Amino acid sequence: SESEAECLIKLFDVLVERSCSQFAVSGFNRTVFRDTLFAAFGMTDDVVLDRVFSTFDRDNNGCITVVEWVEGLAILLRGTLEEKIKYCFAVYDLNGDGYISREEMFQMLKDTVIKQPTDEDPDEAIKDLVEIDYDHDGKLSFADFEQAVKDENLLLEAFGPCLPDIK
Repeated sequence: SESEAECLIKLFDVLVERSCSQFAVSGFNRTVFRDTLFAAFGMTDDVVLDRVFSTFDRDNNGCITVVEWVEGLAILLRGTLEEKIKYCFAVYDLNGDGYISREEMFQMLKDTVIKQPTDEDPDEAIKDLVEIDYDHDGKLSFADFEQAVKDENLLLEAFGPCLPDIK
């Protein structure tokens, strides 16, 4: 809504004021971004936070502008399932080639799965999660990822340390 966007812009202005970077006129840097997501959403995974930053920083200049901030948070906080699927896919596609390889999936999920109390071997749990390659080409395309999430909505949460907790 308009009032929510205004609140995000006000928060952006506060963050820019606190930023002691070369971008302080137009935005804020990775450190301010990471600190903010940690404080607001409890996001702690360094790899995930770096990927979320890269997803927000669409022009890849190392600075989050007000437009990138508002549009990025709009997806995180109020995005449709389709928008969140696209966002999560972009976060997990580490090299930006349009696919999530088994290695990328393993790297992104390893710490998350290991932190969960379970009797299952973490490596086996990760192998189960990467078996959503519907076209069996050895890599996860956006279509594979989208279909897997639509088949099982809870799967988005399994890929979700890059999404804020529902509360």
